[in-house]
Amino acid sequence: MHLGTVIGNVWATKKEEELRGLKFLIIQPKLPNGSDVDSAYIAVDRIGAGVGDKVMVTKGSSAASIVSDIRLPIDALIIGIIDSIDVERVD
Repeated sequence: MHLGTVIGNVWATKKEEELRGLKFLIIQPKLPNGSDVDSAYIAVDRIGAGVGDKVMVTKGSSAASIVSDIRLPIDALIIGIIDSIDVERVD
């Protein structure tokens, strides 16, 4: 799983049949301290996240398997909207 912040929306009126009805959001990956890491990417959202929300994202085969009988052509799926993050560092 990865942490990130929703920074935008993607609208695509023409897309693969299996992707109809799915919402696409742009995610900026973040470290637990809130600093950016890596480049932004697109993730599918089925839980109602919006711009500014901190989210948990799964990537790869887990994301593509959101429908049990077919594998969707997606790489990333938002699986949670984060309420808070508490990190304790032990040195």
